[in-house]
Amino acid sequence: ALAFLNRVDGGGRARALFDTATNMTESAAALACLIEAGRAEAALGAFHDRWQGNRLVIDKWFMLQAVHAAPADAAAVAERLAAHPGFDWKNPNRARALLGGLAANHAGFHAASGAAYRFYADWLLRLDALNPQIAARLSTAFETWARYDADRQALIRAELERIRQTPGLSRDLTEMAGRILGG
Repeated sequence: ALAFLNRVDGGGRARALFDTATNMTESAAALACLIEAGRAEAALGAFHDRWQGNRLVIDKWFMLQAVHAAPADAAAVAERLAAHPGFDWKNPNRARALLGGLAANHAGFHAASGAAYRFYADWLLRLDALNPQIAARLSTAFETWARYDADRQALIRAELERIRQTPGLSRDLTEMAGRILGG
């Protein structure tokens, strides 16, 4: 109901709920609506300040921003979040929160520019050196590439080929990229 009302009142009720929330679940739901309404700047800081002692909640803070970013801004938001001092790419939950959130933002992930594909592939390569299993698992975001139009297919194929041809790549990610490409 809050998500529907958010579209009607531009985030007014979400802001009121955020300001009066007594638990993380209410705060996170209201924050998601505020992000979608483009009115989250103050709430993002307040949420982070309130929950900074809880790593799992901060993972959610990263994920919410990636999932609910405006499609045209999704790759840039993910890049900004990856540069945040609290983002530790060596923490698998944190990396999964950001990258999984970006992939779950379908309109943003599949934006025609291909920026999210490049960002995502870059991070898969970076993660592969540290945690090949996580990188291979996250690569499944590209599994549905053949369902998209020819331009997006070409962009995804190029990133998968770039991944597959990277020297020193783990067996896990090499196999996944090959399987996704059908070979």
